[in-house]
Amino acid sequence: MKNQAIFFLICLLAGSLITSCRKDNNQGSTDKPNISNDVLAQIKAKGFSTSNVHAVKDGYLVEGDIFLSSKDLSRKAQNTKVRVAKTEQYSTNNLVVALPRVITVKVVSLGSAFVQGTDLAIQRYNALGLRIRFQRITSGNADITIQGFYEGPSGGYITLGSSGFPTDAGDPFNLIEMNTHPYAYGSNPNVQYVGSVIQHEIGHCIGMRHTDYMDRSYSCGGDPVDEGDGGVGAVYLPGTPSDPDPNSWMLACSNGGNRTFNSNDIIALNYLYR
Repeated sequence: MKNQAIFFLICLLAGSLITSCRKDNNQGSTDKPNISNDVLAQIKAKGFSTSNVHAVKDGYLVEGDIFLSSKDLSRKAQNTKVRVAKTEQYSTNNLVVALPRVITVKVVSLGSAFVQGTDLAIQRYNALGLRIRFQRITSGNADITIQGFYEGPSGGYITLGSSGFPTDAGDPFNLIEMNTHPYAYGSNPNVQYVGSVIQHEIGHCIGMRHTDYMDRSYSCGGDPVDEGDGGVGAVYLPGTPSDPDPNSWMLACSNGGNRTFNSNDIIALNYLYR
């Protein structure tokens, strides 16, 4: 999946894992400050690659697109991954509980493409018949708020959006941020493109990690990155194929176009939430 690669990030920030998605942009700094061996050991213990680690504000960027906060690096890794074939579906240890439940979503101060993209993502999830359903609301407090931020290219990439993983109490992560900078989605954002990014970020909010976490080169190109189990374990889902899975909605990189669930994605979501 080359052709304007989109990087969906896993970020660990303020006590929770935060994800964001980026696309290539040939602007920004490429400085690579030295990282201590202690920090590298903590990163490896979390199950992430220790190649090309970059120090950034309040933490570190790993695997080219994953932010880990300094505060939470020292916390013991407790993630569980759900494996589907050679490219793998992962969930965090924290999942949404108290099922069945309706998760409300509110879009705040964003344009019509983001509202329509949210409706598209919600429609796709609800069509699966899971024990979690999504409903967009326009007033009151929502379980997930989608709001904008404005940030230009940095370090050769531009952030498209960010989200996080469920809380220890079993609630979905409560915030998705979408970049309103023109370099992110252009002056006339494509609804299916925006909706696919929101769909991916919602996936993180309910506990999904990247499909090709164990080898990001599968969707991103470049050198293979394989950290083994990374100390987080693996659970294989019976009945899934053993061949590579090129179209998952949770791949680390895509071509920036329309992407929804494939059959293996549905198996993984059904395993967790049906």
